[in-house]
Amino acid sequence: MDIPTREKIAPAPPPAGASSLTNDLEIKDAQLIFNAVWQALELEVGRENLRFPKEIILLGGAPGSGKGTNTSFILKARGLTCEPIVVSALLDSPEARRIKDAGGMVGDREVIGLLLGRLLEPQFRDGVILDGFPRTKVQVECLKLLVERIQSLRSEFYNTPLGIHFRQTTIHIMVLFVDERTSVERQLKRGREIQLHNAEVRRTGVGELLEERATDYDTALAQRRYRVFKEQTWEALQSLKEIFHYHFINAQGDILEVEQNILNELQYQSTLELDSRTHDILRVIPVASEIIIHARQEMVKRLDAYAVEHAELFARVVTFIDKKIVPIVLRHAISGVALVNTEEPLLDDPLCLAMLIDIFSERGFHAVVDLHRIEVPERFDLTSGIIKCRIKKVYRVQIRFQGSEIRRG
Repeated sequence: MDIPTREKIAPAPPPAGASSLTNDLEIKDAQLIFNAVWQALELEVGRENLRFPKEIILLGGAPGSGKGTNTSFILKARGLTCEPIVVSALLDSPEARRIKDAGGMVGDREVIGLLLGRLLEPQFRDGVILDGFPRTKVQVECLKLLVERIQSLRSEFYNTPLGIHFRQTTIHIMVLFVDERTSVERQLKRGREIQLHNAEVRRTGVGELLEERATDYDTALAQRRYRVFKEQTWEALQSLKEIFHYHFINAQGDILEVEQNILNELQYQSTLELDSRTHDILRVIPVASEIIIHARQEMVKRLDAYAVEHAELFARVVTFIDKKIVPIVLRHAISGVALVNTEEPLLDDPLCLAMLIDIFSERGFHAVVDLHRIEVPERFDLTSGIIKCRIKKVYRVQIRFQGSEIRRG
């Protein structure tokens, strides 16, 4: 059912030169709306309970882009278990119906009020997807104001016992995009599938009827729906591109291609998600993706240096591997895991240990060495009752590699 809202009313074209004035008025209108909603919310729940999600994903998508299909995949990719907040459903909620029954209109103020109330629910603390927000310039400005208030609350409570509840909120904008031709084709295809499904339900009485939308059966209406998306939702989300993290998802391909595009866009980046103070503390620890960039080249340099600068020691390590470890590795060719315990004194030299690991790495193995110190009783002093022990050093070498695949059956 279409709900009449202020954002759907097309205003008359402004006179020449009135653009900046219109924008100023919209910003002021947004400030009035947001401040009123915020004050009411603070009175209702208390300032210390204004706890918003750690992550807010603003999901937009062209008609037929597979937004509904991919929402569950995006939730899984981000580790979220809560259902998305669908703004169109908010507009048909009991709260919205009460507003309409009282003769009111569900405009920007009501949308912001309903949305902020939902965002405070505990189930959304770790993150949430907002489907269909923002759609107007006023809603865009209200979102900016919300982020400012969240940051202010975080600063206010940071050094208090409640600080853990006011985490840095990350805003992601995700837009699933297809071109107009693809959008129209998919809308009409969906319409045909729904018609067939509903016809079968009516014939057999089994199953539930699906909603039939006029835009799914009429090419002109499907085209219009796409253009409305470009003019409203697309424009609103684009205006936030320079402020928040923006993810443009090519949704033209099949499901697996689109899912891979989503994963590529949502790869974890600590600089985007960690609080700046936390990130500053952790930055001394290298990022795995950075240290592996030239790992192969560095290993080659080390091996060449061993051969030139420590030729005799290097040869001894190679001989030890060849005679003592390789035979055991060969016996475990099927499993791909070999465990070797050795008391070889050569490995007491840290340089020899480094050589051993690099040699196995160069040959395509993954080697890990643990040193275990074991106390071995040697003598018992009868007068003092003290047991004298010597320390036996045992090196446990674990070699992993791609095992053999055996066909069974």
